[in-house]
Formats: sequence, structure tokens, C-alpha cells
Amino acid sequence: MLCLGVCLGSMAQDASYPANYARAPRFKALLYYSDTAEEAHVQFANQAIDFFTRLTYGDGWILETTTDLDTRSYENLQQYSVIIAINAAPSTAEGRAAFEKYMENGGGWLGFHAAAYNDANTHWPWLNKFLGCGTFYCNNWPPQCVLLELDTTDSDITRNIPSSFVAPESEWYQWNPSPRSNSDVEILASISPKNYPLGIKDIIRHGDFPVAWRNKNYRMVYLNYGHGDREFTDATQNLLTLQAFRYVVSRDPKGNPFEK
Repeated sequence: MLCLGVCLGSMAQDASYPANYARAPRFKALLYYSDTAEEAHVQFANQAIDFFTRLTYGDGWILETTTDLDTRSYENLQQYSVIIAINAAPSTAEGRAAFEKYMENGGGWLGFHAAAYNDANTHWPWLNKFLGCGTFYCNNWPPQCVLLELDTTDSDITRNIPSSFVAPESEWYQWNPSPRSNSDVEILASISPKNYPLGIKDIIRHGDFPVAWRNKNYRMVYLNYGHGDREFTDATQNLLTLQAFRYVVSRDPKGNPFEK
């Protein structure tokens, strides 16, 4: 076994060798969620924890989880290459200030569905600046599958993703103004207009409907899905999630951990 380890280590140093084996965890990530949110959002959180935990097999990186981001200082957040925001956002002035400073100084964020929810009662204008869009506008109900179409095909986030695919059932948020109206935003995927009318109880009849994007002023990607226990049942959507996660981490200002 020792000989095998030495051989593998030697091969990993050879520039012609195709693999790059980690000798230690490459980076740290903090997964933030609420366990008191709406039931379907907690279901998604539990399955998201399982999804990201399985990506740590082999100790390639360190995943920590927390239900409290409000007491984390900026100095504490600096140790993480990315915050994986599952279904919540900071709610106190102190927590928001620390998160803003973290993101404004090169921090990473992968956010899902309710992690970006905000309305007239949120009173956090910076969040809309960060997301690159307006507040929550409307949603379909009940959760359902939709046809998604890629807006960007040449990104590391969307490579290998079909130009259109059917995503698992979810509640889908529409925003106003749409992030598409922001020149700093790159739209990655949208709900196809072919889905309209969308919904059975609450029906969306029209409108621009991006569901995956990044604000080029920050190291972030937002993915609209994240409602219920069906979200990790589709390989294509899982690949999109994985590639969005990898994209954010790979742009760490401290250096690309995957090249270490």
C-alpha cells in the first residue's frame, strides 16, 4: 500500500499524467440552511446536505453545515471558499453586514430558490444589487416539472448540459425587474415560454422567466430550484448544480483549488 501511494504520488507530479490527486482537502465550504422554514424547503435542505456530503467522499474538501449565519463574523466567513445557501439568507443587521463584506471581498455563493427570496418586507436593498434583479414577483403552484432552455451554452457552468431539458418538479419564482434587464448578469437558463400557462392553482401566463444566472460583479451563481424532495432525481439538473458549484469555487481569488 505504501508503494502504491508513492507511485500514485509520483504519477501525480508528472505533467503528462491525466489525474490530479488531492494530498489534502482542497478547500472549505459552509452550507447554510434553515431547519424551521417551510416544510418543502426543509425537505430540500436535507437532501441538499446529502448531495453535497457525497461530494466530499475521499476528503477532497471540507463541508461544514450551519443553521446560523447571523452570528458569523466576516473574519469567520473568510475561511470558506463558498457559502452554499440552501433556503435562507441572513436576517440581522450584523449577519447581513458580515455577508456583504464577505461577498464584496471575493467570497463565493451558490444559492438556491428560497435563499434569494425577498419582497417589500425584506428591507435589504443590497440583496437585489447582489442578485442583479428585483424582488419576488410571482410563482406557480403547485410545484411542477418545466422545460428549461439554456441561454448560455459556452460557460463552464452549462457545458455538457442539453440545450433544453425537463427539470424535476419545483415551485418557480419570477422576479421583477428580471435579471435579464441587468447588463451585469449572465443568464444561464430560463423556463421556456412553451410552458405557459404554467400552474394549476396559481397560474403564470406570461413573462420573462430566468431560473439560473450569475452576477458578473460577484463570485456567485443562483439556481431557482429547491422546493420539496424531488430536486435531486434528475441527472441533468444534478450536473448543472455540480458545475455551478465547481465554477464558483474555481474562481476563488486565492487560486483555483482544483489546480492544487
